[in-house]
Amino acid sequence: MSGNNCEGQKVPVTTIDLSSKHCKSCEGGAPPLQKDDADSFLSTVPGWYYESGCISKIFNFKNFYHTMAFVNAVAWIAHCESHHPEMEISYNTCRISYTTHAAGGLTENDFICAAKVNALQQGT
Repeated sequence: MSGNNCEGQKVPVTTIDLSSKHCKSCEGGAPPLQKDDADSFLSTVPGWYYESGCISKIFNFKNFYHTMAFVNAVAWIAHCESHHPEMEISYNTCRISYTTHAAGGLTENDFICAAKVNALQQGT
């Protein structure tokens, strides 16, 4: 199994720890992932699903304070990776969606960020 990064290079998916990788710039019309490659990446980020050309996940929390702490941590990831999600926030829920607008679809960057967001909830 392999996918394409933003530079169009093939990248093996089976043993990559996406949460330890960093996003690459996708300026200049990088191609989106093919469906099979996106499916391979999706299998590495539990709880995420396809939705309207994006990958999304809904996170639930005890209260607003915990929700906002999570949102701020996701904002930090977005800042560090220069890859920003769509977020819908309510009292105890946050829905996050990723897509790469510059590529017109999903890229490895979306799955890297999804893995980093998932890592925020490990051990909770």
